[in-house]
Amino acid sequence: MLEARDIHVTLGRRAVLHGVALAAAPGTLTCIVGPNGSGKTTLLGALTGDVPHTGSVTLNGRDTARLRPWELAAMRGVLPQIATLAFPFTVAEVVRIGLQSGAAGDHNEIAQEALGRVGLAAHADRPYQQLSGGEQQRVQLARVLAQVWEPVSPEGPRWLLLDEPVSSLDIGHQLEVMEVARAFAQAGGGVVAVMHDLNLSAMFGDRMLCLAEGRVVACGTPEEVMTDATLSRAYGCTIRVNAAPGQSTFVLPQMAATA
Repeated sequence: MLEARDIHVTLGRRAVLHGVALAAAPGTLTCIVGPNGSGKTTLLGALTGDVPHTGSVTLNGRDTARLRPWELAAMRGVLPQIATLAFPFTVAEVVRIGLQSGAAGDHNEIAQEALGRVGLAAHADRPYQQLSGGEQQRVQLARVLAQVWEPVSPEGPRWLLLDEPVSSLDIGHQLEVMEVARAFAQAGGGVVAVMHDLNLSAMFGDRMLCLAEGRVVACGTPEEVMTDATLSRAYGCTIRVNAAPGQSTFVLPQMAATA
């Protein structure tokens, strides 16, 4: 399990998170959703230890505050919202950074396999800086995949913590990336992803946590969270949730209205 309890974050004089709790199980994809400024990325930063906070975070039953950096690197890979490189690495070299950080550093073939999973196997020797923003985002996903290549280790499940993994991608690559995340979870790992797209979250997520103004508005299955009342309250506009037989719930901008 990845569990966060009573998480409070204050940045400067502004309280950003107010007693947030999250419980994510291995074998599931948990989506953190909510409007801009609701605290989604801040919560992920608290989970990874990159944002100072009060409260507790445990990963596979261990207090993350007591784990050494190399122990954390072997347990979870983190995809930030923005990643910059100051040196002229090739695509393959970027992916091998994750490989060297994780538990399979001597298996160089994993870097190429990880690129294949994100549809960039033919780009291994290209300079990273020459790629489009969406391609760079997929390279970074390949990097964290290489870091936690086996979803389950002898010590327990491994985790992917993803901050807006599809933000720069076209619809085809959005689906590709979400399928990669779902496959990792189905193989026994755990995935927690900050998402803006409610429809993709409902399609691929097993659980959803909805934040608004730094507080949990709802937590549960997509069907439990994706309701007219919950989304309208969280996003501050009138939202009507739709459903088709045998399909996930979805929302249409044409059926939303500002207050």
